Amino acid sequence: MNFKNRKDLIFVVLAGFFVTNTIVAELIGGKLVNFFGIFTQSIGIILWPFVFLLTDLLNEYFGKDGVKKLTYITVGLIIYTFILLTIAIKIPAITGSPVNDTVFKTIFGQSQWIIIGSVIAFLVSQLVDVFVFNKVKDRTGSKHIWLRATFSTVISQLVDTFIVQFVAFVIPGYWTISTFLHNASWGYIFKLLVALALIPLIYLAHNLIDKYLSKKEG
Repeated sequence: MNFKNRKDLIFVVLAGFFVTNTIVAELIGGKLVNFFGIFTQSIGIILWPFVFLLTDLLNEYFGKDGVKKLTYITVGLIIYTFILLTIAIKIPAITGSPVNDTVFKTIFGQSQWIIIGSVIAFLVSQLVDVFVFNKVKDRTGSKHIWLRATFSTVISQLVDTFIVQFVAFVIPGYWTISTFLHNASWGYIFKLLVALALIPLIYLAHNLIDKYLSKKEG
């Protein structure tokens, strides 16, 4: 496949990782694990810092309109994925299937509240991230990549963590408010620490992308 320019290819690669990380996080989100004996979270939490890192890279090179469009497309793909899974759950497995109906439903039949919470949280947090990122960039210009990436992530991950866990676990009655505040607060801290640890990766990615874009088209 021929792309018009190098920037098109960069967008396809970043968007591919963005969509993949988001949908995989949703697919594995039904598994709750205990982190460090302190708090309980969905295993999908480990992927969200990477999603926000990719958001910042896309924002840097393609602007807020590009990120918003990709966000809307990704929300549509998440909904489409769960529609397909719902259909697959309804179709009975044959006798002797390596994965029977019970196991399949247990793995993929996640609560509708988790699906709703994930979609709402993802959409709102992405739009918040884009808004904050561009506000900081308007003031800093091309300098201080770490500042806009970190500040936008701090705000957007806060929104994402508390919305998804409130909708997914408090509204249906799985968690009390005190349990929600405990787990959501620690989950936010965890995601924030991972995001901060990824700052060097942001600079590395910027450097590699800039070098690639600066090469003359062959």
